[in-house]
Amino acid sequence: MSQTRLSRYSVSIIQVSSILLSASDLISINVSALDLPLAERLAIDSDPSIETFRVTALSYEDASVADDTLPDPRLRLGAVNVPLDSFDLEQEQMTQLKVGISQDFPRGDVLSIKQQQSQYLSQAALSMADDARLNVLRDVRETYLNLFYEVSAYQIVRETRQLFSELVKITESNYAAGRVNQQDVILAGLELARLDDRSTKIKAREESYRVRLSQWIGDIAWNDIDNVFPPLPALPEEIDLNDVIPQHPLIRAESAKVNASKQMTEMARQEYKPGWSLLLDYGYRSGNNPDGSERSDFATAIVSLDVPLFTGNRQDKKVSANEKKISAARYLKDDQLRKLKQMYEKNHHLWQRLQERELLYKNSLLTAARNNTKASLKAYQSGVTEFNTLMRAEITALDVRLEDLRVRVDRAVAQANILYILGDTNYENL
Repeated sequence: MSQTRLSRYSVSIIQVSSILLSASDLISINVSALDLPLAERLAIDSDPSIETFRVTALSYEDASVADDTLPDPRLRLGAVNVPLDSFDLEQEQMTQLKVGISQDFPRGDVLSIKQQQSQYLSQAALSMADDARLNVLRDVRETYLNLFYEVSAYQIVRETRQLFSELVKITESNYAAGRVNQQDVILAGLELARLDDRSTKIKAREESYRVRLSQWIGDIAWNDIDNVFPPLPALPEEIDLNDVIPQHPLIRAESAKVNASKQMTEMARQEYKPGWSLLLDYGYRSGNNPDGSERSDFATAIVSLDVPLFTGNRQDKKVSANEKKISAARYLKDDQLRKLKQMYEKNHHLWQRLQERELLYKNSLLTAARNNTKASLKAYQSGVTEFNTLMRAEITALDVRLEDLRVRVDRAVAQANILYILGDTNYENL
């Protein structure tokens, strides 16, 4: 290899390696690129599950008004004691044309209790809408972060391929001049093909993440991705899980469902009390009495009461069944609390360990990989090492860069999961 060409090759190796070892300098910012805040806004605006829960909450609000209203009264119209021989309304003294109204009054406080139950169910639906927003934020963030990794990794690999492509050309030229053996040419071509295979795999994963992202934001998911590392809200320095997690929308929803179950039990207890109804009738009589006077009209007032005497197989069982439903709702709430705490502990420990790894790559591994490629290049130029040693050094540098990017992305994913558990309210500003 000529000294001039080798010098140009050395400069190329160092420049490309320097570029590859700086993930924040991949490409210039594209102002039309898709960034994470935009993806979050679009996803929240278009997610149907959020609107489903919101409309459900409104339906329960309307139902609560109806639940506290008495049943509609019933109007009664008819003819009573009509003689069948003549159908003459004046023939018999007991014949009447009747009009009346009746009203049912439910047992005890059933109406107000049912109203409270609907209000609790409305609260549960609103909390589920908040949880759906948090779920969308978490899922979009995780998908976008992984998409960001694949897009950035693809460019890193393609830049490395440019270096390897130059290596192949130089190796073929030197082989033709008899300065290197055929194995070096084969090795350079092999590594170049392996990089092409890696690029294809990365593109496949990128397209998969874009398809998943498109379910929330549509075709804009196929836009260019902003090269700036996706920003996330910072985590609070001190967290008391016993205060934070019970305020999570999912737990608030479960608490509201427990209260709704309690109202069901209270309604079952009201069945021990009598329901009653009121009937008012007016009976018009035509014709005259034997003495020639007009027949008097009739008025009727009747109060009916339910008599809950046999409660063993009905009221008692209903109360017992609803008390068991309360217990089931409480167990479900406790289970959700346990899962959220476990999820927080898992992701918080992961976030801390990934932070340690991120600092290790930043302060040590990236620099060591860069220095290794420089040293391998100098040794190869001096004839101290073989070509495959230089290739391994470059592949190691590539792997270190990709792993550094992977660590930062995984740490951000863990942070997104923690924000979900803490009930991140950032969506309110989206």
